[in-house]
Amino acid sequence: MNRFVRIMVLAALTDCGGFIAKAESDLSPLDIRFRRQAVRRLVFNREDAIPLSTLKPTEIVGLAVEHPAIAVSGAPTAYKADMGLLTAAATAPSESALWVGGFNPFATYDVSFAESTGTSAEAGVEFATPDNKNRMAVLAGFSSGRCTAIHWYVVVDGEEKQQRVVRLEEPVEGPFVLRVQVLGSGLNVFVEQNGVNRVVYTRDFSRMIDLRRKEHIRSFEFRYLTRLAAGDSVAIKEAGAFLTTGAGQADLCAITYKDGSPLLDQGRLWFTMSVRGRHLPHPLQGVFSMNPSVFDVRLEGIIVFDRNDGLLRNEIASHIFYDKEAEEWRGITVGFSAYGDPDKKTPKQLWAVSAKRDPRFGFSIMKAKPVIMPGAEEDPHMIYDQSAAKWRVLVCSRGEVGFPATLYEADEWDGPYTLIAGPVAVNSTGCLIQKFGSRYYALFGGSDRKFQVYSYPDLKPLGALDMFRPPWDQDSNTRCWPNVIPLPDGYPAPYVALSMDRMNYTGLKGWTYGALYLYHGHPKAGERGAYEYLMEPDASR
Repeated sequence: MNRFVRIMVLAALTDCGGFIAKAESDLSPLDIRFRRQAVRRLVFNREDAIPLSTLKPTEIVGLAVEHPAIAVSGAPTAYKADMGLLTAAATAPSESALWVGGFNPFATYDVSFAESTGTSAEAGVEFATPDNKNRMAVLAGFSSGRCTAIHWYVVVDGEEKQQRVVRLEEPVEGPFVLRVQVLGSGLNVFVEQNGVNRVVYTRDFSRMIDLRRKEHIRSFEFRYLTRLAAGDSVAIKEAGAFLTTGAGQADLCAITYKDGSPLLDQGRLWFTMSVRGRHLPHPLQGVFSMNPSVFDVRLEGIIVFDRNDGLLRNEIASHIFYDKEAEEWRGITVGFSAYGDPDKKTPKQLWAVSAKRDPRFGFSIMKAKPVIMPGAEEDPHMIYDQSAAKWRVLVCSRGEVGFPATLYEADEWDGPYTLIAGPVAVNSTGCLIQKFGSRYYALFGGSDRKFQVYSYPDLKPLGALDMFRPPWDQDSNTRCWPNVIPLPDGYPAPYVALSMDRMNYTGLKGWTYGALYLYHGHPKAGERGAYEYLMEPDASR
């Protein structure tokens, strides 16, 4: 057979399925090769930031009404909005604030400084009750036009609980943004210049005051605070509170229907991802979306969870699904917020979560109740298996090899659950039950440099995903999440995978990963088989 005839036969077989491509019902994850398409770490993306409150001098008409002044001590502070700047000045020692907005313990607070005069001015972000009896502040300290220090203090019931002054090894010259990322029971402070965020301070505070408590959320307000000596002045371009992407993203899980099929809505896939700040308990449960034909990942909202214990909690590693029959958003999350509880009464555990309101947009609260699932620990993925008429959860459990994947089942979505398979013999993370063709498979990451593929429901090892340029190198942590999603016809690839790396943000301690990685998945037979056949030496020559 000459080369031309070979090519024509190959094309015909490829078009009709032939011997090259397996029938869809026989396709397995091992038949697919994933190639990296794009990568990006979202670091406080301003274009994605969801506004909660803002102070913009360019838009102010009635300063005294829009942003009323709150006297704290000393002489009155003179505030003036002019030429796109808000200037605070004092002829005698003065401490006062301007009201900016309400308080959210899971928001990022920015103050954009333009210039300063004097040698001792302090200005920045304050959270306080109107009577000034409870206050928390992060202030930039200025001297001769430079930011030279960060000032931190906490007042509870009129008593000062803590005060710190941190001298900056590299003073900040010129305009900059003071950025305070609040994460429920702690915060991170950044200085941002030229798009680069530099960590200058971190602090936990829940032992002094737990700002996740509903009464604090409702009573505190966000202020722009100034402390000025005679002759000092500070000018800002704006101040505001936002829901943001944080310093990195992790724990990616597609939002689905109850059978595990992806929620493809408005032409976009929807994901829960943890918005990262620092080590536990300092991430947030973010919701992101992406058009799967491109790489336009964007923040859509933040979800917090209400256990009916008086707090709003920042749990993460959630799998959320929409139950059409029940007309309810449901899911399962991991109680990592327990690490921020001063009394540590409730340990980390799994929680069943639900909401009638669509939790994908803005700031959402889902109800949470404990799930009975003995031994289960973290990174769950839930489906309703129609053929078994059971709810199934693949989850990392406590085990001798770290957190091995284990399968549980129940008659009701919120349990109680019993173990039916596993645990496996490898340390696992990022569990996924996904359908390839007509069969479900169990996938998860781990510490052994691969995305594991196991049979479902008996959890027998089958192999690993074929990943070209995986989200790690020879020196990095490989406990990443596979997050493979099938797509309908018309997209550049029949499968996409969205994963993350485990690179910690410079200056933050522990588990601040990571960047996002997009992969396209194609059947190997159609890709490799055609290539190998065409390149085979032609014996007829």
